[in-house]
Amino acid sequence: MGIFNFYDFGQSRRKVLLGAHMSISGGVANALLAGKYLDCTAIQMFTKSSNQWKAKPLSEDDITGFRLLQRQSGIMTVAHDSYLINLGSPDKALLDKSRKAFLEEMERCEKLEIPYLVTHPGSHVGVGEEIGLHTIVESLNWLYTKTPDSKVIICLETTAGQGSNLGYKFEQIAFLIDESEESDRLGVCLDTCHIFAAGYEIRNKKAYNKTMTEFDRVIGLNRLKVVHINDSKKDLGSKVDRHEHIGKGFIGIEPFGYFLNDRRLKKLPFLLETPKGDDGEMDDINLGILRGLIKK
Repeated sequence: MGIFNFYDFGQSRRKVLLGAHMSISGGVANALLAGKYLDCTAIQMFTKSSNQWKAKPLSEDDITGFRLLQRQSGIMTVAHDSYLINLGSPDKALLDKSRKAFLEEMERCEKLEIPYLVTHPGSHVGVGEEIGLHTIVESLNWLYTKTPDSKVIICLETTAGQGSNLGYKFEQIAFLIDESEESDRLGVCLDTCHIFAAGYEIRNKKAYNKTMTEFDRVIGLNRLKVVHINDSKKDLGSKVDRHEHIGKGFIGIEPFGYFLNDRRLKKLPFLLETPKGDDGEMDDINLGILRGLIKK
């Protein structure tokens, strides 16, 4: 059974795909076990250490065990790349290192049958947004030439616009998609904290509808594959990327119900990236709040 058939089946039999980012400490399959413990129907994970460039190759036991547990649990899995990677770097050595590291991430996703790989588009590090955006496009095109048969969809994540990070405007995400040589291999990950910090209002139904209408007009809701569902420590338009527990930040609780009950998003995975607390207790609490917002 192919990756996408498997996930299409999983999506059609669940009302909401909801979960959190899970640790792979002790082995990649442990992320699925942690998700199952919290009754997640979707999880996000790294495929390797997020703070190291190199990774120990996945063994056949790693791959077989993960795939088996993935099928047994029915949990949809999304990957996130390492935060060290910058596909928009003006430093040629770092850019080359980033591209090769991302290529490895794609290959690991392929082996584990993970369909979506989420990435912050990149940072221009002072050379300007236009140059940075073009460098990201070049990086994406380089990756396509190296992975002609890959089924992995790269999901460009909306960012808060902190520092020189790109992707904080819907138009920037649209540019990357439009200029890419293989745009059908690109999707989008919308982060609620990030778009709010970038200046997109979502705290009442009218504002939510306006923001999502703009997303659809500029990017297209058909491109949206993943939703990161996080509250924000900082206020609207702060351009500060700081996640907060659901209902404890400036977004509040009610707006998350708009996302979770939006019929246009019903097949998408909603994933927490908030602080976990002791033994994941905060994941349990945050997921409980979000489940309580889902209309029956």
